[in-house]
Amino acid sequence: MTTSRRAALAGAILLASCAVFAAPKVARKPAAPGGSLPRYGMVVYSDLCIHMDSGEFGGQRITLQRFSEVDTVLYEYTAGGLSWPVVASDVTIDPRGQQLYFTVRPPDEDERTISGKLADGGKTLVLDGGYCGDAAVPMRLSRVTDFGRKAGACRACPAPKQKKELQEELPAPVIEADKTTTAGL
Repeated sequence: MTTSRRAALAGAILLASCAVFAAPKVARKPAAPGGSLPRYGMVVYSDLCIHMDSGEFGGQRITLQRFSEVDTVLYEYTAGGLSWPVVASDVTIDPRGQQLYFTVRPPDEDERTISGKLADGGKTLVLDGGYCGDAAVPMRLSRVTDFGRKAGACRACPAPKQKKELQEELPAPVIEADKTTTAGL
């Protein structure tokens, strides 16, 4: 190879590499604002855990698949062992990607609608009511990012609050009209 051919080849390589560096950068799609659901792709939210005394799974898992034509949800829950996935119907996600609801009909159960909102910048899906049998306490499912990690141990449900029952059991204080004193005055 002659010197002029080498110089021409080196010039062509240099010109091509400069063109690559000077090319406009393809803008990446920004992350969903405010931790909302992405418009396309798949996200999984789960609170699955293992009961240490029995070794069985506890909790639920929601897999949302978003396509341009339709959004689908696979819902899994525990009933002793982990259930078969239930394909949800009527999947609705608000345009901002902050809330969703869907309808499921698990085998041998009534149809029900599950609704939730994103929290913690999209890291948590907060489902309306039902945690530990208390309809006032929402369930919190964490976004799964490590699909290879093992499920952790289940936490025991908090003791139910028994305010009204406790107040009914305690006798009311008796105040005698002729014997009133004020302590510390």
